[in-house]
Amino acid sequence: MDYNKQVNEIVKYFKSHEKIEEDFKIGIEFEHFVIDKDTLQTISYYGKDGVEETLKELETQGWEGSYEGDYLLGLNSNNKVITLEPGSQLEFSVKPQKNIEEIEREYLGFLQQIIPILERKNQGLIAIGYHPETRINDIKILPKKRYSYMFEYFKNKGIHAHNMMKGTASLQVAVDYKSEEDYIKKFKIANALSPVLYAMFDNGFYFEGQRWNKHNLRAYIWENCDRDRSGIVKGVFDKDFGYEKYAEYILNGPPIFMDDGKNMYSTGNKLVKEIFNPENYSIEELEHMLTMFFPDVRTKKYIEIRMIDAIPYPLNLAAVALLKGILYDKNNLNKVYEHIKDLTIDDVEKTKISIFNKGIDGKFKDKSIYEIGKMIMEIAKAGLNSDELRYILPLEKMIMEKKNPYEIIREKEYLGKKESINWCILNHLVEGNEHGRVEFN
Repeated sequence: MDYNKQVNEIVKYFKSHEKIEEDFKIGIEFEHFVIDKDTLQTISYYGKDGVEETLKELETQGWEGSYEGDYLLGLNSNNKVITLEPGSQLEFSVKPQKNIEEIEREYLGFLQQIIPILERKNQGLIAIGYHPETRINDIKILPKKRYSYMFEYFKNKGIHAHNMMKGTASLQVAVDYKSEEDYIKKFKIANALSPVLYAMFDNGFYFEGQRWNKHNLRAYIWENCDRDRSGIVKGVFDKDFGYEKYAEYILNGPPIFMDDGKNMYSTGNKLVKEIFNPENYSIEELEHMLTMFFPDVRTKKYIEIRMIDAIPYPLNLAAVALLKGILYDKNNLNKVYEHIKDLTIDDVEKTKISIFNKGIDGKFKDKSIYEIGKMIMEIAKAGLNSDELRYILPLEKMIMEKKNPYEIIREKEYLGKKESINWCILNHLVEGNEHGRVEFN
C-alpha cells in the first residue's frame, strides 16, 4: 500500500468537510439506560417489555425501523435518530442544528413520545455515566454483528473494555471547522480540556452496584479499555499537528474489523495501513475506519467531543452551550487557545490521574479543575447570544455551588441509592415554566 497516498486520501476527506462559519451547526448524542423504576435494574433488549419492544411501539407511531435480520436495532423520524449501544443503552441523536433551542425541541419531543411507553411498564430513562445497579456480566450484548466483533476483540484488551461497551453512557457533541487552522485550534482546545470536562460532568458514583471509591469512573474505564484507540490522540500537542497527523494516527492503529458498506470482516491485530487501499475504497469504508477509534476527541466529518458523562436535562443542554460558547465564538476560541497552546500530553495525562483521586479539586498544573471550570464557563457565557445564554444557567448554578453531578449524588447518598440518583431519571414531565419549556424533577 502507498502510505503517502493513504494519508492524502484521509486528509482529502477532512478538507472536503470544511464549512463556512455561517453554516456551522451543533450535533449531539445523548445516551441513556432503560431501567426498572423500582429495582434500578437494566431492561434487557430481549423479551417481553424489553427495549426492542419499546422500539416497536415507537415504530407504530411513525418512526422508521432499522433492522439487522429480524432484530429492530434503531429508528429514525425526520431529524431524529435512535440507536442502541452494546448493552442496550438508548442513544438519541438529532440532525445537526444551528441553535440549541432546536436541539431542545427535538429532544423533548422524543422524551414526550417514549416516556409514556416506558411508564406503562414501570420503566424509566436514566442519564448517568455508569449503570447504577446491574453488574456488567448480567447485561446481555446487543444482537449486532459489529458489537460481536468488538466484544471478542476486547476480551484481550484493557480490564474494563467490556465495562465500556455495556456499562457506560455519555453525552457527545460534534462541532464544525472552517479550515485546517480552525480545526487545529478546536481539536487542541478540546483535548486540553479533556480532564476538565470529565471532572465537571462526572456522573459515575456507583460501579457494579456499589459505591465507586474514587472519582471520574467513566474516564477511568476508558483509560483501562484499549490504549490503541482511546485516551488522548498521540501527537495532538505537537507543533505540526493537523489533518496529516490525525490521518497517521488512524493508519497506525488496528480497526478491529472492516465494513465497506457491503461486507463486514474481522481484521484482528492488522493495522489500518495494512488494509486500506487508497486506490479502491468506498466512502463507507473510510468513514467506518474513523469510527473504530474512540479517543476523547476524534475527527470525522466534524470534531466529536466525547468526555462528558450522560447527564439529565437541562444540564445536558448546558454542556452543549458551554462548548458552543467557547468553540464557535472567534474571540473565545483564540482566548482559550492562548491558554492551552503550550501544554504537553504529559500535562493532560497527569491531570487525569489527579481527577481520579480528587475530582473537581484535582490540579491542572497550578490551578484546580474547579477554577478552570469556572473560568471557561464565564468565557463561554460571553460567546452565547441572549437567546442561548439561559441554557448555561444550570451549569453556572452547579459550579457556583462548587459541585458536579458526582457531588450532587454524594450529598444525597444517605437517602439511599434510589433517591440519590432520582434526579437523573427522566420520568416526570412538568409542563410550563417561564420559558415554556418542559422540566424534569
